[in-house]
Amino acid sequence: MSEPSSHFRAIFFELYESLPRQGPGNRDCAAKAIALCRDLPPGAAILDLGCGVGGQTQHLAELTAGNIVAMDSHAPSIDRLHAAVAERGLAERIRPVVGNMADPGFPPASFDLIWSEGALYNIGMNNALALCRRLLRVGGYLAFTDAVWRKDAPPAEIKEGFEMDYPTMGRIPDILAAIRNHGFSLIGHFTLPDKAWWTDFYTPMETGIEKLRSKYADDNEALAVLA
Repeated sequence: MSEPSSHFRAIFFELYESLPRQGPGNRDCAAKAIALCRDLPPGAAILDLGCGVGGQTQHLAELTAGNIVAMDSHAPSIDRLHAAVAERGLAERIRPVVGNMADPGFPPASFDLIWSEGALYNIGMNNALALCRRLLRVGGYLAFTDAVWRKDAPPAEIKEGFEMDYPTMGRIPDILAAIRNHGFSLIGHFTLPDKAWWTDFYTPMETGIEKLRSKYADDNEALAVLA
């Protein structure tokens, strides 16, 4: 596999910061997952790990009466979430913070719900599950999305792309086994529908890529990254 070019990180963040969310998902899927958390207490303490610019954080504020800590390591994304929270009058319920997912700095049993959309793999799924188990209160819930292989022989381009970013990516049975091995009781799981990938993620991404192609029209290295 090829290594990312020197332009990759800068262009990656320039594109991703412009998106309404940094991974697949939507409000309907969030509502479906929240509905599984039947005993979530009123005013629940919620941690959104790897929140990005907080598209799903704002959905959580709509779907629950909880108080949410939204954490991400990328400060510009947290700055954007601060602005959105202030604009929507949610500052009393959403606290955006810059932090390290691997060591978020909270004492054990701090949260009733830990939420993470497409981010736990960044610290290794086993590490993430152990961390979340420690941070959850008795009877607390963990809800997360993760990429999995659903075919034995995916197209070579897809396989190469994911192996560069997520070389340990497994299948659904692997994730379910890890959940059980870390002492969780599985309530349910479902596959995100196609629209959860396209509406707020891939379609805005395509638009953003075209804008950046115009911006970097004279920069062949940047154009290669965008391609």
